[in-house]
Amino acid sequence: VQLQASGGGLVQAGGSLRLSCVASGRTFSSHVMGWFRQAPGKEREFVAAIRWGTGRTFYADSVKGRFTISRDNAENTVYLQMNSLKPEDTAVYYCARNNRGDGWAYDSQYIYWGQGTQVTVSS
Repeated sequence: VQLQASGGGLVQAGGSLRLSCVASGRTFSSHVMGWFRQAPGKEREFVAAIRWGTGRTFYADSVKGRFTISRDNAENTVYLQMNSLKPEDTAVYYCARNNRGDGWAYDSQYIYWGQGTQVTVSS
């Protein structure tokens, strides 16, 4: 399984970006797709996740109300729409897949990881 993330870039505070993550092979209803981020000098942290079958979503408190995770079953793609971006959102963003579907908030629960895409928010 390969995950290909894209869509990062440089944006001013208050702006928006949409990240995409395409998964090779089929994603099953029991899978969970997630987004994590890692800022320089910090640990990787959970951002958002979506249960593939039901579409149920989960968010970190820091992005709730600003970010939206969604999926396109036909394209096997998960998206992260990021609005009202803040400088503290600056990080490398990673998509990941949890094949066991046993949770969403911890990176240890995810088996497959994309290569990361840089998001930089200027003040």
